[in-house]
This record gives sequence, C-alpha cells and structure tokens, in this order.
Amino acid sequence: MTEPDFPALRQSMLAEIAAKTIFSSARLGKAALDPRVMNAMAKVPRHEFVLLELRPYAYADTPLPSGFDKTISQPFIVAVMTDLLDLRPTDTVLEIGTGLGYQTAILAELAQHVYSIEIIEELAVQARQRLAREGYANVEIKIGNGCGGWPEHAPFDKVIVTAAAELIPPPLIYQLKPGGKMVIPAGLPDDQQLILVEKDANDAVSTREILPVRFSLLEDAEPD
Repeated sequence: MTEPDFPALRQSMLAEIAAKTIFSSARLGKAALDPRVMNAMAKVPRHEFVLLELRPYAYADTPLPSGFDKTISQPFIVAVMTDLLDLRPTDTVLEIGTGLGYQTAILAELAQHVYSIEIIEELAVQARQRLAREGYANVEIKIGNGCGGWPEHAPFDKVIVTAAAELIPPPLIYQLKPGGKMVIPAGLPDDQQLILVEKDANDAVSTREILPVRFSLLEDAEPD
C-alpha cells in the first residue's frame, strides 16, 4: 500500500458512506449527508490518523484499533455524527475523546475552533503530533476526564462525544449554548443509541435517538 493508492481508496470510502446513508435514511431523516461534511471526509487523510500497521485498512468502513483498548470510529459514524452537529464556520466545538485525532481533524475542517479532551496521555500526545503535521492550527487538546467538559472555554456551539455514557453528563449539557447541539452515544453497553441533544433559545433541552451504535465507555462511566 503506497501513498498514490490512498486517494482512490478514500473515494471508495465516500461511496460506501453515501450508500449507507441511503440505507439509513429513515432513521437519519435524509438520504444524503451535508456536502460540506462529505468534502471534509474527502479531504482529511484518514491514513495519517491510524496506526502505521493498519494503514492498508485506513479507508475501510470499519472501526480500527488505536491502542489502549480504544478504537478510531467507523467512517460512516464519523460522517453521521459530524452531519448531525450542523457545523458552521464560526462554531466553537467541544470534543470529548480525541483518540488519534481523526474526528478532530474533520471538525477542524468545518468549525472555527475545536477544544478536545483525551483522558489517555499517550493518545493525546500522538493526536497533537498528527494534527500539527497535517497543519491544523485551530485545535487545542488537553489531557483529562471529559465528563466535566472544559468550563474555561464554555459555552460551546456544538459538543461531540466519541465514547458512551449510560447517562449524558450534566456538565456537557450545561456547557452547551442556547441553540446548540450535542451528539453523544448513550445507554447501557448492549443497548447504546446515538443521541442528538438540542438546546433551544430558552435553554430547554430535547433529545432524539438516531441509530443503534456500539462505542467504548467514557472512562467516568466504566463500572468499578
């Protein structure tokens, strides 16, 4: 697998995402994702955000191990979660769970600034290196437990969580701006749903289940 192979593989990944979107249209409420999201997926080199030995599989529509019993999410799920946020170029985004930085890079393509929290120091260091190498200057990463959010930079226009909690952490709802949106997997380990959380102009919060998913648990949500 060499560098010239990757653009064609990325196009195949986009075609698979488009096909799965059509298949899931009843749940998603649409048959195609926002072109801006698809353009970001087309631009970000996923092979730069996976472990070296997994590069041949970088554009397969499947989760891949990222070390420390964590995974980099399936591209279709990355695209759907990003689409649900309805990102604007002026948005400030909070991401919980940086991993190796792939979802972070997608967000950075579409938003003004991304604040990302990663609990595993080694992953945070790698993500910083990978994002810097790709030229993303609008990302700030800190090491810590994401369940408490990042109060110093709140409120956020959008929040995205890439690990599952049984219940949505209240600080993340509190740190969401009126008119904001959050996407988070939540529920019991065998019954997780991707949830869209919306806060209206009066701070009233509503939730909607989108798709059944399976994510690793937020560290704070893991059983003793």
